[in-house]
Amino acid sequence: MTNKFNNWERLAKVIERFGLSINSFAKALGLNRSETLYHIRKGDFGISADLADRIVKLDKDIDRTWLLSGIGNMLHSDPTNGEHLPFFRHEMAVVLRDIDNQPNDGMIYVPYPTGSDYVVRSFSRSMSDAVTAATDLFLKRLTTLDDVVQGNEYVLKVGGEIIWRRVRFIKGDNKRWRLVSNNRVDYPDIYISVDDVSDVWRVMSRIAILES
Repeated sequence: MTNKFNNWERLAKVIERFGLSINSFAKALGLNRSETLYHIRKGDFGISADLADRIVKLDKDIDRTWLLSGIGNMLHSDPTNGEHLPFFRHEMAVVLRDIDNQPNDGMIYVPYPTGSDYVVRSFSRSMSDAVTAATDLFLKRLTTLDDVVQGNEYVLKVGGEIIWRRVRFIKGDNKRWRLVSNNRVDYPDIYISVDDVSDVWRVMSRIAILES
């Protein structure tokens, strides 16, 4: 997660690009009030996914990933080696049950190579902190379970359930994995049979969507 004060640095650059005051910029975005922007300036809030979407709708050359995380360049037109990835806005657990037949919600330009196949949104609290409203996961689909590396984060399809956890191998038992969350108090470890895993995606990167 980025420092919330850095959110204002990025937002100030965007406002400067439009040549507007804060109040005029809020009106251009269709916001009823400009308080949200002032709260971001004070460091109370970060840039929300909704605000980023409004800005990108107003100027499609502004990069959404940069707005939310500060990673990459402000503008798509800046020279980069980025990639365009399908984005799925609905809950990951629904999308990944039948990803091959799901229509995407548009493309996200990522101004740096991630090696991902697509971006999906998760509202799970098991791997995020208390102030994160959602997380956009950059996922790469693995063709074999042999590519799973202990300690990395994965999204697994186990039976009909979609689970996002960190994978731990069990010493002396190559038929089971232990799945560990970042919040082990509320989400205790899960033990699964490797034979029950029908699909697996590696989490290549992620962006926390802050509450605002």
